[in-house]
Amino acid sequence: MTTDMIESNNTKSSAPLLTQRYLRLVTKDGHSTFQMAGAQGRGVAYLRDAWGILMDMRWRWMMLVFSASFVIHWLVFAVLWYLLAEMNGDLELDHNAPPDNHTICVKYITSFTAAFSFSLETQLTIGYGTMFPSGDCPSAIALLAIQMVLGLMLEAFITGAFVAKIARPKNRALSIRFSRSAVVTHTEGKPHLMFQVANTRSSPLTSVQISAILYQEQESGQLRQTSIDFHLDSITADQCPFFIFPLTYYHSMTASSPLAALLQREAPHHFELVVFLSAVQEGTGETCQRRTSYLPSEILLYHRFASLLARNAKGEYQIKMENFDKTIPELPAAADSKSPKRTDKEIRINGQHADSFQLSDTGLTE
Repeated sequence: MTTDMIESNNTKSSAPLLTQRYLRLVTKDGHSTFQMAGAQGRGVAYLRDAWGILMDMRWRWMMLVFSASFVIHWLVFAVLWYLLAEMNGDLELDHNAPPDNHTICVKYITSFTAAFSFSLETQLTIGYGTMFPSGDCPSAIALLAIQMVLGLMLEAFITGAFVAKIARPKNRALSIRFSRSAVVTHTEGKPHLMFQVANTRSSPLTSVQISAILYQEQESGQLRQTSIDFHLDSITADQCPFFIFPLTYYHSMTASSPLAALLQREAPHHFELVVFLSAVQEGTGETCQRRTSYLPSEILLYHRFASLLARNAKGEYQIKMENFDKTIPELPAAADSKSPKRTDKEIRINGQHADSFQLSDTGLTE
């Protein structure tokens, strides 16, 4: 009866921000789902950060913007060349036999189409030889210089944007892969929350750092952030110096762990665990970052990860990436009967009923 009441209370008090009816805070591939509403001055802020906007654009939109920039540049100067020819009286003349007292500014510009063609030839330095500006027309020489200067600036900007977008560290971060699920298992007799991360490219990453934030919604509607510590085997340093094979990170589920309380059955709030990985590219020295998140439905109780390392016939190590997201159920580990300060608790994850656990100074025990 008590169990039914607790389950009923959990159903009624589900947090609106983190329930399955809404998008998660951070997607599995690391993108934020937050929407900015009611902010003033966003348009001005975007214009001030035009470079950052270009870097964040998808390639198809970036190509569209760059193509449109060139076409607009050609069209603007085509209009200027046409106006110059009109004001100089070149449109109605026979360019093969002009009057002796008239200087044609640009040879053979007799229509807007011809003006656009000359603008295109000038910008791309094609030089077919048919249309050319006269040295005796100062206005044509000045307009030619202005078009060339602005055109070179536009080309330099676009070339730099292409190089920066191709070389940015974000592309290297796409080769970092997190396990889709986290597991709670016993290691050396103690419960640990574990997840895996793999570098899917053969080039190593260095100075790998892991940080994690636990997000919980409060009754006031605010999100509470709690730092969660993860460690790598017996490495005491904050950084892993070499990342070439899959790594498994551990969080000890002691009584003081925020996750230990949240994994109890009577916890009323949903939560989201966001994991951040930062690493340095060996070849360029640039820092890349990858993110993912885990919901309660993605934390598996009494599971462990399948083995990834194997040896081939030559004795060389091989990584079986087909096992990367596989988990294996295991029996609950036996608890130490002498653990002090125990408090009986019942734990349920994703609707999975577990045996009775006890909170102690050293962690969760059966």
